[in-house]
Amino acid sequence: MLFIGNSLTARNDLPGMVASLAAGAGLDLPTSAVVADGTNLEDHWTAGRARGAVARGGWSVVVMQQGPSTAPESREHLLRWSAVVAGAARDAGARPALYMVWPPPGGDWDRASGSYRLAAEHVDGELLPVGDAIRAALRRDPSLQLLDHDGFHPTPLGTYLAAVVVVARLGGRSPVGLPRRAGGRISVPVGTARLLQEAAAEAIAGRHKVGQP
Repeated sequence: MLFIGNSLTARNDLPGMVASLAAGAGLDLPTSAVVADGTNLEDHWTAGRARGAVARGGWSVVVMQQGPSTAPESREHLLRWSAVVAGAARDAGARPALYMVWPPPGGDWDRASGSYRLAAEHVDGELLPVGDAIRAALRRDPSLQLLDHDGFHPTPLGTYLAAVVVVARLGGRSPVGLPRRAGGRISVPVGTARLLQEAAAEAIAGRHKVGQP
């Protein structure tokens, strides 16, 4: 699968962790990525690298990610450019997917979640509800260190949770029972892994209600 995103994808090498976690679960999900800090989908597309990578083909899924997209103009931008990328992905034989992110400190979780849900519906693509999973995990245990000192970028544990969501959703597996190790990248304590996997299952099932903390 091909990831197109910014530092929220690049931090802790989410694509590599997805491939390692999938391999540990007996799944073959090779990954590649076009990432650049502070870059949205339009910037990626006009720069050409992402467009060229999609056009080369050979991908089963193209995963798209930009910022939280909570402002009205940002939401509209996500809808417009995810449709552009999704059309090219389908022309190259791949399914489009939206990697839902989360807001910065003090931001609107419901708006971030809603923007990515709308975009996934808009392009008839897969939704990877990572932001909802982080929210569900922090509701279970607010002391979890899923986000870095800036309150926005993921820690390795946060990236593990993101990888659990991606592998479960795109690999057709329940997140509960996935490995707690991702190659040599991370080893999560048993209890923590179970909590994160259950949070991922809640998010994938869509059981999180808008307005919950």
